[in-house]
Amino acid sequence: MPLVPDVSRGDWLRPRAGAWATAGGVAGTGFEAYARILHPVQAYREGPAADGRTPPPIVEEYSWRWADVAARIGRRIHPLVQWTRLSGHEPPRGFETADGWTVHPPEEGQLDPVLLAALTEHLRPATTTPSDLLAAVWDGWGDLNGGSASASFTIGEPTAEEIRALQQQALDEGLRRAAIASALSRQPLFEWPGRDFHLMSVTLDLFADPDWLENTSIDTYPASGRTPQMLWPEDHTWVLATEIDWDATIVAGTRTLVADVVADDRFEAFEVRADDDLSWAGDTINHR
Repeated sequence: MPLVPDVSRGDWLRPRAGAWATAGGVAGTGFEAYARILHPVQAYREGPAADGRTPPPIVEEYSWRWADVAARIGRRIHPLVQWTRLSGHEPPRGFETADGWTVHPPEEGQLDPVLLAALTEHLRPATTTPSDLLAAVWDGWGDLNGGSASASFTIGEPTAEEIRALQQQALDEGLRRAAIASALSRQPLFEWPGRDFHLMSVTLDLFADPDWLENTSIDTYPASGRTPQMLWPEDHTWVLATEIDWDATIVAGTRTLVADVVADDRFEAFEVRADDDLSWAGDTINHR
């Protein structure tokens, strides 16, 4: 996934940036239709604790839709639903339902790679350039500016040799990340309202593999563990956008593409308009 220094390849989209906190604001205006895919939430239920010293075991754990939560707490699902209004917790945090489930907020700024892989089935026939895509990766992730680090651990008391090996590993990793951060700092950025991005050359085949993030390294994709914030093909037929502070992903494209995404049961998706208010205040139905 090489970096693309020619950020003018995004010039077609920049003038189409819509208002903040709208679908057009994150994916661009002027498309026939827009779909909003809600990110799944993780829920688990604990069993009785064996004793007072150890935490209770998790006996069930699932990936839920927002509709599963709404049904349990008496709220409504609709195209502009906001997690904070649905859950009643602002800012988002985990909470327990009356029937004993602990629910975590949906992930922000990241589309589940499994859902992204499923989405490629609809994105592929909607473009003539599936092997020529640009991915926009937010410049603020710690991996891109040298702010993240990895660590290794040993079982039991480490030997002197193991300590030296761990120290050398940490040094090598730090130098490697610093070199990558230095190289990125010399790259021009694609400027979007409120966000700066690095552009990378990718193919749709990459994202069709749900394990692609596990098979990449910081050398080839510095934003470790995170899907791109924007993605579009060279023929400019659609844009996929996951704003870093949003718990939903926008698909902008033809009416056929959006209709197919909304109709796919693998997604909890709704059609929205380019200028709909997708801020927390936009959910007036679940407001209280």
